Amino acid sequence: MTENLESKTSILKVTALTKYFGGLRAVNNLDIDIKKGDLQGLIGPNGAGKTTAFNMFTGLYTPSGGDVVFKGESVVGLEPYEITRLGIGRTFQNIRLFSNLSVLDNVRIAYHAHSGYSLFDGIFRTAKFGAQEKQLTEKAQEFLDIFGLAHLQNEIAKNLPYGEQRRLEIARALACDPNLLLLDEPAAGMNPTEIVHLMDLIHFIRERFGLTILLIEHQMRFVMGICEHITVMDFGEVIARGSPTEIQNNPKVIEAYLGKEASHVS
Repeated sequence: MTENLESKTSILKVTALTKYFGGLRAVNNLDIDIKKGDLQGLIGPNGAGKTTAFNMFTGLYTPSGGDVVFKGESVVGLEPYEITRLGIGRTFQNIRLFSNLSVLDNVRIAYHAHSGYSLFDGIFRTAKFGAQEKQLTEKAQEFLDIFGLAHLQNEIAKNLPYGEQRRLEIARALACDPNLLLLDEPAAGMNPTEIVHLMDLIHFIRERFGLTILLIEHQMRFVMGICEHITVMDFGEVIARGSPTEIQNNPKVIEAYLGKEASHVS
């Protein structure tokens, strides 16, 4: 993207976001501004509060303080399904497919959020139900074709290789028709070849679907190679923001990952 961060419209604006679990402060006064079209990263050591932040963005956790504003509307207090309908899709650190269902059914389920038939139609299998189900199936098949999974549509999801399970999870998230896609450690468990393919896939879906993307990741080569702007957390707080080059050379970031002695050496 050639526009700088200041010139674009915010799609997600997080202000003073805080989360306590009992006496433990997991996230403290998190501010983050995601602009439309961005591909940003949220990184930090284990326990930094990254996934907790994602869970507050998507309604799985209720913040102890602060606000999450998506497309100009606060989503604090909304249910996860309501936030999904507003246009935030996500994947999870641990793959959460419907493991005993087919590849096709995993995507079809996501499309049902946009189905046009009523409970009555579903129970009594009306003509409207039949037409809508046919349309949903065709949409899901088209989607699988885009992701190179069409030939696997009848396979049981748990039988797919790990990299293809990740791709299916991303496809399912996009079937909900989001404006903002949150990816929680999408490269976890992947080999170097799969990571390269994943980077290509993320660039492709960003352009193909006009998405804004925020990702959490521990694979530094992946993050530095794909993100345009990075926010770094440690012990629940932001310690740095900037471009990949700025982050790589930031003493606070080096200290957070490698220890104080390493930051002095650098």
